[in-house]
Order: sequence, then C-alpha cells, then structure tokens
Amino acid sequence: MLTSSSVLLWTVILLLAVYFAAVTWVGKKGRAHSQSMSGFATARGKVSPWLVGASFATSYASANLFIGVPGLAYEHGTAVLWYTLGCFGVSWVGLLLFAKTFWRYGKKFGHVSTLPEWLGKRYNSKALQAIVSLLILFNVYYIVGQNVGLATIFETVIGIPYFWGIIIGVAITILYIGLGGAFAQIITDGIQGILMAITSIFIVVSFFWTIGGGWNVFGVLTDRLHSIDPNLTAAIADGGPYNSALAIMAVQFLLFSFVLMPHLLNKVLSIEKEEDLAPFTLSAGLVLCIISTLMVLGGLAARVLFPSLQSADAAIPTYVIEAFPSVIAAIMIVGIISAILSSTDSLYLGITTSIGNDLYRVVAPFLTSRKMSAQELDNKSLKVAKGSLIVVGLLSLYFSLERPESLAFLIQFSFSAIISGIIAPITLGYFWNRANHYGAIAAVVTGASLYVTFTSLNLIGNIFIAMFFSAAAAFVIMGIVSVLTANAKEENLVLEKSS
Repeated sequence: MLTSSSVLLWTVILLLAVYFAAVTWVGKKGRAHSQSMSGFATARGKVSPWLVGASFATSYASANLFIGVPGLAYEHGTAVLWYTLGCFGVSWVGLLLFAKTFWRYGKKFGHVSTLPEWLGKRYNSKALQAIVSLLILFNVYYIVGQNVGLATIFETVIGIPYFWGIIIGVAITILYIGLGGAFAQIITDGIQGILMAITSIFIVVSFFWTIGGGWNVFGVLTDRLHSIDPNLTAAIADGGPYNSALAIMAVQFLLFSFVLMPHLLNKVLSIEKEEDLAPFTLSAGLVLCIISTLMVLGGLAARVLFPSLQSADAAIPTYVIEAFPSVIAAIMIVGIISAILSSTDSLYLGITTSIGNDLYRVVAPFLTSRKMSAQELDNKSLKVAKGSLIVVGLLSLYFSLERPESLAFLIQFSFSAIISGIIAPITLGYFWNRANHYGAIAAVVTGASLYVTFTSLNLIGNIFIAMFFSAAAAFVIMGIVSVLTANAKEENLVLEKSS
C-alpha cells in the first residue's frame, strides 16, 4: 500500500461497500426495464437525457483518462495535453455532428438498439451486422484495461492483491449489468460522473498547496517540470506517442472518431425524442470538459512531487493520497474507481448486447429448421446476451492476469482497431447514396486488419498514425468497391429510408 493510514483504508472500504450496495440496488430497480432485448440494450426513454449525457461522458473517460493518460503525462510531460484537450473539443464537435443524423437514421430504421444493427439496417445486410458484432469483441481488451486500472487502485490503496482486485471489479459490474441492463448502466454512470467531476476539480485546487505559487501556480508547475527535463514542457515531445505534428493530427482524428465507438453511440439510441438530443449533448459536453481536461494535470504535478515512481500509472493514486487528508483522499479514490467502472459497465453492455442482438439473432434462424416467432427470438437473444456477460467477464479476467506496461496503450489499441473498421461505413452511410454493403464489408475488414497488421508487426510504430492510415485505406476501399458494385435498386432503398 502507498500508505498505512487506517483512517484512509477503512474510509475507502466503507465508501466502496456503500457504493457497491447502491449500484446493485439500482441494478435490481432496472430489472423491470430489461425484459426485452431493446430494453436491455438501450432503456430508450426511461432515463432523463441530462443523465444519459453524463453517462456518455463518464463512459468516454474510463481508466484511460483517470489513470492511463495522467501516467503518460507523468512520463512525457505537457505534450500529452494535445490528447486531453482534444477529448473535449474535438470529440464534442464529433458528437454534435454525428448524434442527430445517427438518431434520425436509427428511428427511420425502426428504433434500432445497437451500432451493428444500425449498420445492418442502413446497408440492408445481415452479414455486415454480424461482422461488425465480431469486430466489437476487440473491446475485450478495453475491458482488460479497466480491470487492470481497478486492480491497481485496490492494490495500491487498500492492499488487496492484484488478482483479487480484478475478480471484485468483474463480479460487481457483471452483477448490476446482468440485473438492470442499460437502465442500471446509465443511472450508475450518472452518479459516477458527479464523483468524477468533483475528483477532477479537487485535483487542480490542490495545486495551491502542493505546487505553490498562488495564482501563478501553473507557471511554477511549468518551471519545475522544465528543470527536471526541458522535454517535459515541449509542445512536441521527443519520445512517446506525441513526437511529431503528424502524430498529433492523427490523435485529433482518433478523438473525433472516438464518439463512434459502439458503447458510446448506444447512448444516442437511448434518447426517445429528437428534442431531447439538445440536453443530451450539452450535458455530455459539460461533464466531459471537466473530467477530460483536469485529471491529466495531476499527472504533471505528480512528476514534480514524486519523480521516481516505479509505475507511471500510479501517478494519480500517489498524488491523491499524499496531497489530501485521509477522508477527502478516500472520497477521491472512490471517484477514481467509479471512473473505471463507468466505462467497464458500458463496454460489457455493448459487447453482450451485440452478441445477443447482432450475432445470435442474425445467425439463429439459419441454425434451426423450426421457424421461431419474433417474440421467441427476442427472448432467446436476451438470454444469450445476459449469459454472455459471464463468458466475457471470464475472458477479460484471463487476459488481465498479466499486467500490461501501459493502460493507455492497451485501451487505445482496442478502440483504434474498431474505429479503423467502422468509421468509413458510418460516415459514408450518412452522405453517399452509392455506398453499399459490399463496400461497407470491405471497409470493415480492410480497416481493422490493416490496423492489427501495422501495430502487431510494428510496421508503423505510432498507434495513432497506424489508425489514421488504416481508416484512410478503409475509406478508399469502400469507395472503390461501392462504385464497382452499386446498383439502382440499392440506391433507391437508401433514398427511401432517408426520406
């Protein structure tokens, strides 16, 4: 443990017990709204759009923004601010541009429940729907990142061994998602968002007594970072992922595209009325602004105060414990844990609903000679989705046993693979009537395959640049294939759906 304070230890344990009891209770309350596949996946219209917006922001944040990216800031300095500033500015612009059109298409297609289903309806292709559902399995690595972040907090603060920390996090999340589905996930994420925002604000306020310098506190922080290593205050760092203008542009492209992640776009599908999109996007932007731009500064402060940490990912837990009284530190630690859980539950929900709704529902009719009614197929799809929670949880647990070197890189690998495959079909599906399912399938396979190839074989060392080129190739391939295979019947179908 970082500290032997019994006050901190027992306060954290007490708060966690209350917190876990509360989210489990919410899960039970949400059971009434998760008796159908659609209700389990979206809880459409059952939650205030303001709370759905906060849930979007907290699902966006995850262990990446609260543990991983501050760890990168600890290592590479202020160049990492390109990432965090883009999280709010660029990602929010992306949400504003995509949300309304995505929602309108979803309604015209018959209130779809998942991104793969949206793509399947847009391109009139069950095969595309199933392929994208398989691509979403990359999010297992994203969950692994959350598991590791949570276990690191438990190990660092409470002294719970890494292995048991992972088991606790997986078990609690599966319990309340299995009970309450999207309703439980959105409600608990809204509560977690409040804790995350408070934690982020406290971090920056604490600079006045940890860094010093009064109103010139950020000037003092910059000077002290510069005295350690001038590279820590450079706009473009010599090492790390922010080492060139091209890399920074690729980061902004990634952050613009990140709102297309299935577990985030599903929040748009939870909105019942179009007029509710305004409070949804406003709430998402406000909460995201606070939690994405403030926490990373704690990583910079930790580098000044604790320059010899064995693990950069321990920067924020170390800073919180040393900078605050035990009771306040305990509240903030629980806030960090809630940040991790807020993405984990969204990811579990996104993967499992996709398995039930987009894989089983599509494949099952071809595997049985008996024709199932729509209600029977829906019931079985829901059972498959809930049952797959356990399978996905055990799979993520297995992959989490070996701690990765960097949470940020592991998480960014997972979502970059997905975005590389889906950005072309979604974007061209909005604006180009000649886009068809042949081109969409070719884009998904090309983008994801190229990204995995570039990164696994180290053909492109920077993961952000690898994603940029993979996504660009997907656009090109989709354009070529769609032009070569387009026919008037498909174009008329798209025009009919869009009208």
